[in-house]
Amino acid sequence: MTTVGFIGLGIMGLPMASNLVKAGFDVVGYNRSSAKLELLKASGGRGAASPAEAAAEADVVVTMLPDSPDVEAVMRGSSGVFAGAKAGALVIDASTIRPDVARQLAADGNDRGLRVLDAPVSGGERGAIDATLSIMVGGSAADFEDARPVLGAMGKTVVHVGPAGSGQTVKAANQLIVAGTIELVAEAIVFLEASGVDATAAVTVLAGGLAGNAILDRKAEGMLARDFKPGFRLELHHKDLGIVQAAAREVGVVIPLGAVVSQLVAALVARGDGGLDHSALLKLVEELSGRSDR
Repeated sequence: MTTVGFIGLGIMGLPMASNLVKAGFDVVGYNRSSAKLELLKASGGRGAASPAEAAAEADVVVTMLPDSPDVEAVMRGSSGVFAGAKAGALVIDASTIRPDVARQLAADGNDRGLRVLDAPVSGGERGAIDATLSIMVGGSAADFEDARPVLGAMGKTVVHVGPAGSGQTVKAANQLIVAGTIELVAEAIVFLEASGVDATAAVTVLAGGLAGNAILDRKAEGMLARDFKPGFRLELHHKDLGIVQAAAREVGVVIPLGAVVSQLVAALVARGDGGLDHSALLKLVEELSGRSDR
């Protein structure tokens, strides 16, 4: 049985780790908060006291953490993955971080005899629960093939997109598209409601035509109900859009629409709405339209 160390049992990480248990892997988890670790253990996994301990007996280590500094600390710390993992282990970072950080971590891991892949995911909490995530993987093609059974237990669309850092670059593009689409769906909903149209019926027909997209399919119902319980928090999307802007600047590409939606997300975070789902962009559209008291 392949042993998988899984570090980071948040909204996405816990269902991802649980799906590995269901697929027959021996999963050893670590999380800063013990409550999530207990949930993993209840589903058949085991617990560890540190990232190094979770990695020590693992053939594969998966990390799912909020940001670049978190991943760097967990990888490089004295009780981290690099300190505990055995030579030849696969280390898969499923977090969304800066591409340059992913490249450096891969180089540092390789220096220690580890095989590092950046494998950020898309699909939100629902995709993590249903094991239907889209996973974009950067690193060695051979290492990707070795990691495929583990990745396939967590996702449906699993694609090798290039060398180290490429997965994070593709994820940055993903987050750019998602933010822009949420903003347009929010604007459409406010426009429809202000016009007296049955917005629920309108969303149904829009989703079946050329305007159809995953945001209409997965987020519109909550947006219509003003239910912004987080599946993916605005504060995390704010971080991701910062990654997009920096990476685009590095390669000399302009993203004018991305810059606008990034500022809208930043405004929501700055006023204290960062813990809401990213579909809460609707709130700002309503306010800018003078309809926030509806």
